[in-house]
Formats: sequence, C-alpha cells, structure tokens
Amino acid sequence: MRLIFVHGACVRDGDWWWHRMVEPLAAAGVRSRAVALPSCRGDVGSAVGDFYDDVAAVRVVLDEDDEPAVLLGHSYGGAVITDAGAGHPAVRRVVYLASVMPDVGESQATVVGDGPAPWLDPGSDGTIGVLPESVRELFVQDCDGPTQDAAVERLTRQSIVVFGQPVRGVAWREVPSTYVVCLEDLATPAGVQRERGGRAGEVVEIGAGHHPFLSRPGEFAELLLGVMGVR
Repeated sequence: MRLIFVHGACVRDGDWWWHRMVEPLAAAGVRSRAVALPSCRGDVGSAVGDFYDDVAAVRVVLDEDDEPAVLLGHSYGGAVITDAGAGHPAVRRVVYLASVMPDVGESQATVVGDGPAPWLDPGSDGTIGVLPESVRELFVQDCDGPTQDAAVERLTRQSIVVFGQPVRGVAWREVPSTYVVCLEDLATPAGVQRERGGRAGEVVEIGAGHHPFLSRPGEFAELLLGVMGVR
C-alpha cells in the first residue's frame, strides 16, 4: 500500500511538509510521498497551473505503478484528491485532513464561501497568499519556533482561480472515505471541520493543530495506519 499526500493552498515544497511522516509510515511498510502542485510553484508572474493541473499532477503519480493507493488531501488538497481519485483503479481510500469534500460541480469556494478569510492576502494580480503571522498564530501554533520559521519560508502565492474551479468527478462516492478533524486547529474550528466532513464514511479526530504531520508526526502516522487497516 502507498500513500500520496496532497498539500494545501499557498505553500510550496510538498516534500518538506511531509518529510516527518516518511519514516514512521515506512516502518509499517507504507511507502509515501508528496505531490508538487503546479498552482503552487511560487513563480508568480509566469504561467502557473490551475486546479485541473493540480489534479493532473496527482494522477501522474497514481499512474507510476499499479500498487494500491490512499490519497490524503490536506485543506485545499481535499478538493484536488476528490477529482484526481475519481475513476482511478489504484485508489482504495481518500482521506481528508481539515479539508473539504466537494461534490460534482462544487469547488473549494462552494464549500468555504467566496469571501477571503482574515488570514488571506489577496493581490491585485489575481493571486492570493497567507499572512505569515497568521500562519504562526493559527496554523502551526503547536509547532516549535524553527518549524514555524521553516513553514513561513515555504509560503507562496497562488492563483485565486483554483478555488472556484469545480470538481468533475467525486472519489468519495466511489471508495471509502475518512475525514480527520484537527481539534486544535485555530484557523478552521473543529465544529466547522465536522460539518465539512459530513459526507465522509467515517470521521476521526486528532489533538493537533492544522498541520499534524509537522506537530504530531508519530501520532498522526498511527492514526493513518489505523485508517488504512495496517494497524
């Protein structure tokens, strides 16, 4: 079994966000990796990708071999795995982490609303970013200082178009689905997460902020292994 991690919005370097999870999962026989999303390359001003390019990037990784796969979408990544996993024979389960579960014709904006959250920094060039201090205070508040610094260094701007592009297929209607609620997430309260996870086949919880793969990697690995049936 392999696990494919799809990161959230306005960040780059998916490998770094996931790096603390690789060894604990591998110790249980689960190979894992992160996908680089074209819409989050960080080269604003050139031709960056849109939502459907992000979906295509995930499907490229899925197509690398026939090994059964679990897709894990974090935050915005949940919309991506919903479309990317639809109809793909390798996908056995989709896991949503503090995320969204859009249905056909819905987008990220459909689920969370069109208005920018207070931690977002919309630009006049059609891109959006996240305010660094908000990341420290609301998203990685349960991480140590060096980890917070490294997270802020990996913020990037992203085309606002991606949040309004609708999904075309729905993986959670085809394979088992799990929603993970982050109880200490200060950006998206646990109650809101539970509402957004109402379409999932099961809902589980972890006592961590928005990024448990950084703040609680061992505990989060055990949770994922249980969800995958490895434990």
